[in-house]
Amino acid sequence: MDKQSIHNLLVDYVSNQVDADGYEKLMDLILASSEDAELYSFMERVWNSRDIAHPFSELQSKLLYQRIIRDKRFSDPKIQAIPVVRKLWYRATIAAAVLVILSIGAFFFVQRTAVLKHESDHLTANDIEPGGNKAILTLGNGRKIILNDAGLGTLAEQGGITISKTADGKLIYNLAATPDAVAKGKTDRKDIYNTIATPKGGQYQVNLPDGTSVWLNSASSLKFSTAFKSQHKREVELTGEAYFEVAHDQKKPFVVVTRGQEVEVLGTHFNINSYADEPEVKTTLVKGRVRVSPTQKGHSIKLNPAILKPGEQAVLTANEMTLKTVDLESVIAWKKGYFLMKDEDIFSVMRKIERWYDVEIVYAGDFSGSTFEGSVSRFKNVSEILRKFELTGNMHFKIEGRRITVMP
Repeated sequence: MDKQSIHNLLVDYVSNQVDADGYEKLMDLILASSEDAELYSFMERVWNSRDIAHPFSELQSKLLYQRIIRDKRFSDPKIQAIPVVRKLWYRATIAAAVLVILSIGAFFFVQRTAVLKHESDHLTANDIEPGGNKAILTLGNGRKIILNDAGLGTLAEQGGITISKTADGKLIYNLAATPDAVAKGKTDRKDIYNTIATPKGGQYQVNLPDGTSVWLNSASSLKFSTAFKSQHKREVELTGEAYFEVAHDQKKPFVVVTRGQEVEVLGTHFNINSYADEPEVKTTLVKGRVRVSPTQKGHSIKLNPAILKPGEQAVLTANEMTLKTVDLESVIAWKKGYFLMKDEDIFSVMRKIERWYDVEIVYAGDFSGSTFEGSVSRFKNVSEILRKFELTGNMHFKIEGRRITVMP
């Protein structure tokens, strides 16, 4: 069966419109796909593209599973729906289980939509819009440029570099002089440092003088020299979170200095999360090779450097640095415009919401041990995000100004 047919069956099913024949085909397909990682990935993408949450506990999933296999639409004896699904349940592989669990989540969502719409009116009454492209550029002479208010085109010139803003919200650094003039030393290439900082509720992309692209997440800053070409190494300082696509230059390593560590690369793609309010500094390699070197400052013991492979993450605390394999999609989901949670605790999720929506989060109860899975666009109002958590039945929210209270 081709991907479009699978897509159509999935959409029909979660929309409560699948017929008996389609249901049988879908169950047969899943039962036969125990080793099909591509199908599993495709099902996840289809699910994540739907505006439906799936943060269900194991108990809720089992209860809803029983509800769906008793669906009267599939009582036709020729379908044998219940034996097939029961067989699926006991032989569940990752690919099969995810569709059962996510599908019952969708079924539950359809049944409760009207009730939740009424229950969540308190959220929309004080709604908060998502963040966007916002940042402040501080030049070497102290001049500050509010990038979201600045016009398009050239914003400044300094040390042989022109700084311009593009229509799609990027900050671009380019050589103002010709390569020959630079080579002959006919330009004023002083060691000038710029800082680009995003507020809470902001993000921005900057293309550095060497061609490296950096995506800054909310409440982050990047300090860098405009004279990369004349330095023996390209060094930047990061606070917060950023995704890097480093331009290759074997003679001039690219170094990111952040809380408690240095990351050295020649040319690669990686993400660093080093927020002060996070308990760990996480460096995740997407492509290429990086060396993560903990610095002595801030650590009670001396830690050895580590070289990461694609798909690996270095997790740094005050006492140790550990390596683990991670799901790259969940790490860089923010760069692609959505929140992706995979067994993530409520406090970690709320810290992301706090930074992106520029809000204060307070807790009126103990939510330790609460974890979630699901995805949702970062460009929806906060009420739509919170409503998906309320689907679990384990928590509710109150919005007052820019304060969000998490309640049982």
